[in-house]
Amino acid sequence: MSSVSAQEMIQLEEGVIPALHRQGDYAVVAITKHGVELARRLHAGFAHVDLYYMNKFRRGDEGEKGIQLFEGSVRLLFPALFPAYKGIICIISLGAVVRMIAPLLVDKKKDPGIIVIDDKGEHVISVLSGHLGGANELTREVAAALGARPVLTTASDVQGTIAVDLFGRRFGWVWESDEKLTPVSASVVNEERVAVVQESGEPGWWIYDTPLPSHIGVYRSVQEALAAEPQAALVVTHRLLEPSEEHILSNGVLFRPKVIALGIGCNRGTSAEELEQVIRETMDELRYSLQSVKALCTIDIKKDEEGLLQLAAKYGWQLIAYTPAELNEIAIEAPSETVFRFTGAYGVSEPAVKRYTGTDRLAVTKKKSGNVTLSVGLLHFEGK
Repeated sequence: MSSVSAQEMIQLEEGVIPALHRQGDYAVVAITKHGVELARRLHAGFAHVDLYYMNKFRRGDEGEKGIQLFEGSVRLLFPALFPAYKGIICIISLGAVVRMIAPLLVDKKKDPGIIVIDDKGEHVISVLSGHLGGANELTREVAAALGARPVLTTASDVQGTIAVDLFGRRFGWVWESDEKLTPVSASVVNEERVAVVQESGEPGWWIYDTPLPSHIGVYRSVQEALAAEPQAALVVTHRLLEPSEEHILSNGVLFRPKVIALGIGCNRGTSAEELEQVIRETMDELRYSLQSVKALCTIDIKKDEEGLLQLAAKYGWQLIAYTPAELNEIAIEAPSETVFRFTGAYGVSEPAVKRYTGTDRLAVTKKKSGNVTLSVGLLHFEGK
């Protein structure tokens, strides 16, 4: 798909996917006079939004505002919008939108969020990918901006309960498998006995002002939850489950909170492969999940170390670098004069991870392997 400047008009033709000038993450589409008024308000008030409307409603300022005009059936615009945007805001009748997007649907993990606004701007309706596609959240934001009523039909939103597929997302939690998302979600909304097992991670996952529903119990360990014989479970932990615990996942989803910090010291030129091997071996020894790693912590002279940069990029880990003075403020078990001569700090991996986690208690204080020195710490949160 080639690009087109915002000043050029898009001529929609049957069988041709039009080129777009995509700048934002979301698209607003309008096809009526009143719809264009609403669309321009949204475009002015929201960042990361691209606006498309029919050429016959042009005002003359579209080029400078980055607004894209089109001629032809709006139906022919959607095959280009669908793969390009996280969400599409349609100021078009609901029935028409359903007919236009139906041939483009793949599944809820890939389809963009779709919302529809009526021509008077009174109702904002979440139509598609309410949770994973973010349409419910977008619906609330757009409705607030227009002074409209948000219309949500997702059971967990209507009932004010846990949305399993969004659980912990704002903290960066990830699920290990989506196989049980649907049956566990059904258990939650059908008020079956549900266990939330939280061994690590942020505590503020309950987003409502009302008390937790009585059918949802919170437990500190998998064994404690198993003793309660729940019908479904949400398990939040950084560690690998033991065979005796795996039954909890027969109708359960395992979430990985981002709570592991790795302190790294290494010789110049240490490869990403060697670093990763030492990290993986250590995670296996600890029975920790690699998915729960949040950050690599080191000294500032290593912030351009290619192996560290490659590893951080591969896994989406933060790379945190401290000055020697910042590291020397942290008490460590065995300060090294040799390390101080080369770096200006009496240690690297241990003080770096202690400073990042804010704790002196580490899972691994210091492990040396080849060109790598590794320390492992866990983030702890108030209320946990």
